[in-house]
Amino acid sequence: MCDREAFSAMLEDSEEDLYENAPCGYLSTMLDGQIAKVNGTLLRWLGYSREQLVGRRRFADLLSVGGRLYHETHFAPLLRMQGRIGGVALEMVAADGTRLPVLVNSTVKTGGDGEPLLIRTTVFDASDRRAYERELLRATQAAERERDEIRQLATTLQRTLLPPVLPAVPGVETATHYHHASPFEVGGDFYDLFPLADGRWALFLGDVCGKGANAAAVTSLTRYTLRSAAVYDPDPATVLTNLNTVLNQEPGTRFCTVTFGVLTVEEDGVSLTLAAGGHPPGLLLRADGTVTEVTMPGGQLIGILPDARIATTTVRLAAGDTFVLYTDGLIEARTGGDTRYSEEQLLAFAATLTPVSAAGAVDALVGLLERLGKGVEDDTAVLAIGVPAG
Repeated sequence: MCDREAFSAMLEDSEEDLYENAPCGYLSTMLDGQIAKVNGTLLRWLGYSREQLVGRRRFADLLSVGGRLYHETHFAPLLRMQGRIGGVALEMVAADGTRLPVLVNSTVKTGGDGEPLLIRTTVFDASDRRAYERELLRATQAAERERDEIRQLATTLQRTLLPPVLPAVPGVETATHYHHASPFEVGGDFYDLFPLADGRWALFLGDVCGKGANAAAVTSLTRYTLRSAAVYDPDPATVLTNLNTVLNQEPGTRFCTVTFGVLTVEEDGVSLTLAAGGHPPGLLLRADGTVTEVTMPGGQLIGILPDARIATTTVRLAAGDTFVLYTDGLIEARTGGDTRYSEEQLLAFAATLTPVSAAGAVDALVGLLERLGKGVEDDTAVLAIGVPAG
């Protein structure tokens, strides 16, 4: 019996102790906000004595200027209407002027007749939460800055791998477009157009396997090799053979698909001698409205085998004709599930464009890429050569 009495007494003591030394602040106020009761926890947090607050101060007096304004315009009206309000972030001002971030829950206590009697408020110290939020904000801002730096670096590096503008070829219209699938990765697609010593012009378009810094290194090596090889012997098959040898000698697996061509401007049009390694066929859009695929012999990827089989083919463009090269990011775009945009669909799409200029063909393909949207998961390069009508 004595043990039960002692235990009962301990429970009575612990109830008072729980109120006074709870891990949160307790506050009871009259309906006008005057403090009627406050626990020891809140007093310690704020550095006040009980006599300084009870019957002398209102709850709003303990808030910062912004907190008092919010209490008057939002907190108190909502509490009167709803009878309770919770999770409100405020700042309380301690006796020494320091600020304590808190979360406040308040409930209106009513009598048996339903009339409001007083307001009970629970105050939680939100200092750790505020510190966590500040750290989270700092980390988020740092991550955003890093993302911006990565995007800028990728954009700058990508720009160095492409000619800023194509040179003007007399009697020929050219147009290009580069679609970035991701602003944070450097793609391996590339193109170029440059003059040869004998008055002809060399052009190429290709796609290096992979993305990122490694792909950028291979792209730079490929562009340099193609340009250098064309200086000594611009024959397309010879140029690609030289590139194949260079990539085979490099450590690691380095390969690409590419089409290389030599353009000759003639009195009645343009002659294009082309060679390719593992690259999608070109599109020939005639002035009479017909569209055909130009398949170039040589199906092996450049850089895979020591001796790649490479052959050439020649295409002639008359007034109003346009020839388009593209990388496989276009024909590998997802159109739903595992379905991808095919060469047959691209050929049908091109048939709706003719007759069309080089710029018009590129603009149409840009619109197609935009409609495919997120289905275009790989970078895509487009290069169009056309002979102006008339």
